[in-house]
Amino acid sequence: MNQRRLELALKKQRLQMQAATQRLQMAQQLQVFAPVFDALQSVQRVGAWARRHSHWLIVAGVALLVIRPKATVRWLRRGFLAWQVVRRARVALQAMIPL
Repeated sequence: MNQRRLELALKKQRLQMQAATQRLQMAQQLQVFAPVFDALQSVQRVGAWARRHSHWLIVAGVALLVIRPKATVRWLRRGFLAWQVVRRARVALQAMIPL
């Protein structure tokens, strides 16, 4: 093996070891965010369940509307306002951080 190939092979090996070390450091630093990621995953699972079983959510909503109409309308209003806030925040974030 000539000298140039040997140098390149050693450089490649050093870079691979450096990348492995950096991956481990990054994984350790991201452990701080593990609870946030777990919570987001739970929200995602709930959303997937709601999409699969939307008919049960409609039945529950109609039952609540019949049993407690004022409370249901009040919660619907709050939900609508929360949806509007989230939608506007998403638009504002997208304007600040162009993808």
